[in-house]
Amino acid sequence: MLFNLLQTAADTIAAAGGLNAGEVQVKTLNLIDMAMAGGWLMIVLLILSVVAIYIFGNKWWLIHKAGNIDKNFMKDIHDMIHEGKIKSAMDLCQRYDSPVARLVEKGLERIGRPLQDIQTAVENMGNVEVARLEKGLPMLATIAGGAPMIGFLGTVTGMIQAFFRMSTAGNNIDITLLSGGIYEAMVTTVGGLFVGIIAYFGYNYLTSQISNLVFKMESTTIEFIDMLHEPAGE
Repeated sequence: MLFNLLQTAADTIAAAGGLNAGEVQVKTLNLIDMAMAGGWLMIVLLILSVVAIYIFGNKWWLIHKAGNIDKNFMKDIHDMIHEGKIKSAMDLCQRYDSPVARLVEKGLERIGRPLQDIQTAVENMGNVEVARLEKGLPMLATIAGGAPMIGFLGTVTGMIQAFFRMSTAGNNIDITLLSGGIYEAMVTTVGGLFVGIIAYFGYNYLTSQISNLVFKMESTTIEFIDMLHEPAGE
């Protein structure tokens, strides 16, 4: 009997909503529809996401190439310096598109001058290489912080529009006026957070990789200067 009562109630509700018994109307929302609902600010977020992905991909490839150097590189440089083959050592450096190789090459160009001058030249070259590696990272950090704010701006403006429509509806206020406006407004927040999260993790990953490479450059500088001290002590 309870089952019959529940079934009757379900049929009545379905009939009142213009549906047949047992039918359920479900409206799905895909990503494209959601993005379109967000308005013009979603275009801004799309552009920022493309810029963030481009910067990340470009810097990742640059850092990957920078660290791609033979593990016996410094040993070969050491042997060539002690054998007086400075030109061969410079040719070896030019084979690698790496900050480490360029630091050593800059030092080799200064051989014959005081060690302090050589060290200063290598350190200056190191500063140039670090600046080259970090180029573009401020933009990525800006996207990481700015994208969520742009998304929140879209949410606020969307909520204002939703309440404005309700205020002008008069006595014909419908809950769909508010609910529809809210979901459209929240879309920009989701988009902003999505872009911001991608940029944030990308920025921190690149920063850590650059820090590892800078440490390797500093170690190479110390090792190279020590090489130049060895002949004088013999």
